[in-house]
Amino acid sequence: MPHFVIDCSQHILELKDPNSIILEVHSAASNTGLFDEPDIKVRLNPFKEHYLVGGKQDDFIHVFADVMEGRDTKQKANLSKQIVVALKRMFPKIPFIAVNVRDFEKATYCNKSMV
Repeated sequence: MPHFVIDCSQHILELKDPNSIILEVHSAASNTGLFDEPDIKVRLNPFKEHYLVGGKQDDFIHVFADVMEGRDTKQKANLSKQIVVALKRMFPKIPFIAVNVRDFEKATYCNKSMV
C-alpha cells in the first residue's frame, strides 16, 4: 500500500519509456515521506482508443492514488501536487495531467498476508 494507477493516452508511451514514467511516480510518492518506499505500488494503463479529453482524443495522464486512511488533507494535497509537478516536468507539452487521492478504509481492507 499505497497503489498508484496511471491512466494515459498511448502516445505518452512514445514520448517516454513506460518504466521511466512508473519510476517517476514512485519516486515522487516516496519523496513525500508518507509511505515506506517498498510498499509503493505503481501500474500504468495506456489507452489507444475509446477515450475523450475535452471532447477529443487529446493526450492525457491521470493518476489514481489509493492510500490507507489516516493521512490528512494537507498531506494528500501535497502528494497530488508532487506527482503532478514530476509529470509536468517530464511532459511539459501534455495538456492534461491530474491526480486524485482516495482513502482505503482500514476496517474493510484485506490482502493475502492478512488471512
